[in-house]
Amino acid sequence: MVVEKLFDGVFRIDGKLATLNLAQGRKVYGEELLKEKGKEYRTWNPYRSKLAAAMMKGMKHMQIKDGSKVLYLGAATGTTPSHVSDIVGADGMVYCVEISERSMRDLLQLCEVRPNMLPLLQDARNTEAYADDIGTADVIYQDVAAKDQDDILLRNSALLKKGGYAYVAIKSQSIDVGKRPKEVFDQFINNISVRFEVLERIDIGQYDKMHLFLVLKKK
Repeated sequence: MVVEKLFDGVFRIDGKLATLNLAQGRKVYGEELLKEKGKEYRTWNPYRSKLAAAMMKGMKHMQIKDGSKVLYLGAATGTTPSHVSDIVGADGMVYCVEISERSMRDLLQLCEVRPNMLPLLQDARNTEAYADDIGTADVIYQDVAAKDQDDILLRNSALLKKGGYAYVAIKSQSIDVGKRPKEVFDQFINNISVRFEVLERIDIGQYDKMHLFLVLKKK
């Protein structure tokens, strides 16, 4: 088994992405657990995680690292947040904002075994409801299937430090089914450019149709 470091806390093992398992012996979504030299890794499926998909497509800027405070918008049942939890480690924190009570039930169980994940049953539009819990985040990660994805990001940017990074998965069909995806993506970028610089624009359609992944830096 060949283990190569891709980013801090992210590895490539025989062609598969993986993270070091913070909750050893436990799986989250049926991923493989691999052991090498006393360490346990969890494989990271790019068809189940847009962040993993972006990495597989050559993403270059990775600012989620050991000790990071990550505001995660649209945590769902916790697939990608669990890998972010692995990366930030015991000294970091993942603030998991999720609006669905059904998803939150699964997320709560996950957070019980991962103390660096804080579940927040909230609407990501209502930043004042969780601003005190977070303070200032190093990174925002957003995967929210909503028409106003751009406005949600702008609202939450108030909780991101200056020069902080945002990773955003845009689903064109959730914004406007009547427009070509490129038009939707271009409009989104135009709308958020008042607050963010675009560092990378990654087509992850190979893994998730009609999705664009953006790496942004707060101005």
